[in-house]
Amino acid sequence: MAASAKLQVLSLYRMLLRESQKFPSYNYRTYALRRVKHAFSANKTVRDRQVVEKLMKEGHETLALMKRQVSIGKMYETQKSIVEEN
Repeated sequence: MAASAKLQVLSLYRMLLRESQKFPSYNYRTYALRRVKHAFSANKTVRDRQVVEKLMKEGHETLALMKRQVSIGKMYETQKSIVEEN
């Protein structure tokens, strides 16, 4: 994988992690973090350029989805759970 592609993948990973931290609900937040980390660790050995491009496209679509869900979640905030209060 070229250096620029590697930097793009790392940038996408950081953006997804940051966006998943913005979920107002603890359950959604931890689920999103776990899914992002699992997806990237499962695909860390991929070297084929076409597959990497496909995965990057899916990652950007997921990022857009997460941004929409975060904004919707902020409109309908609920009380914090016991886990979050500490």
